[in-house]
Amino acid sequence: MNRALTLDDLVVAGIALAAGLLAGFLLRLLLRWLGKHAGRTRWRGDDVVVDALRTIVPWTAVAGGVAAAAAVLPLTGRVGHHVDQALTVLLIAVATATAARVISGLVQAVTQSRSGVAGSATIFVNITRVVVLAIGFLVMLQTLGVSIAPLLTALGVGGLAVALALQDTLANLFAGIHILASKTVQPGDYIKLSSGEEGYVVDINWRQTTVRQLSNNLVVIPNGQLAKANMTNFTRPELDLTVLVQVGVGYESDLEHVERVTLEVVAEVMTGITGALPEHEPAVRFHTFGDSRIGFTVILGVAEFSDQYRIKHEFIKRLHARYQREGIRIPAPTRTVALQGPAPEPGLVGLPQQRAGRPAAEGTTGRGH
Repeated sequence: MNRALTLDDLVVAGIALAAGLLAGFLLRLLLRWLGKHAGRTRWRGDDVVVDALRTIVPWTAVAGGVAAAAAVLPLTGRVGHHVDQALTVLLIAVATATAARVISGLVQAVTQSRSGVAGSATIFVNITRVVVLAIGFLVMLQTLGVSIAPLLTALGVGGLAVALALQDTLANLFAGIHILASKTVQPGDYIKLSSGEEGYVVDINWRQTTVRQLSNNLVVIPNGQLAKANMTNFTRPELDLTVLVQVGVGYESDLEHVERVTLEVVAEVMTGITGALPEHEPAVRFHTFGDSRIGFTVILGVAEFSDQYRIKHEFIKRLHARYQREGIRIPAPTRTVALQGPAPEPGLVGLPQQRAGRPAAEGTTGRGH
């Protein structure tokens, strides 16, 4: 445009810019109100979407006000092109950041809903965020007139060198993806490795798996090592499991009476203790004639792995008290120990008699001479 800048142009441009700022402020207030209502729902996805819109919608309103102000002002073609280009890059950057936040948040919400616990599989979240940001960066370069073909070629050649230099890191990355994709281990599962580490899986990221022990300590395991290890998953295929408690009674006990009393205690624990499974069918199985007792196994049902300690604690206390009232004896292990004196050395057998008789023999010989 060749005309000169007038006061009316500045007033109109100022009104357009102020309208954009006011619209951005009002929209942010509206989205904050929507966020409070979204927080009351069970699904976390609406929280992620509303939180991301708090960023892009106000900035879009502000960019619209700036664009309207620039359209009113008598700018030269070159300046107007740069302004449009800057606004476009700003919108692409904001949209990319918002898309990365929304998509990664939805991925995290899906992983949490599938695992059923408040854990996270950040490996998928991080990969999703990096991919979205990389696509947005390439679109920004294309908008600025930068050719991305040489850049992609350089990235392809450099990626080969990076892959060779980061073999262990990439091995852990793909091992983590394989673990999650195969659903062998998910956040929230209780696992135990053949090397002894055990606990709840807190997170699986691009390099390592974090396990929280029952003592509240964190154990960090590389994904590659976890994929190769012999592992027991106490959460899959079902969360509930059975617990075995070994008990023994004396040989004089009436086993029918012992079984009936034990089942009554099991039923009492299963219905009265948090974490037990009332629908679990109690079972008592005699199996061993021991040295001093008849051994049997009591099978209990618990809701999850950590509940077994509380269930066993209450069951043993109540069973011991009930056995005392019923006169059922739990014998202590007994051992018979035979003590023997030290045996004489072979070379000393009969030696005292020889020493006692030697002087008499010498004296008799002397008297004969």
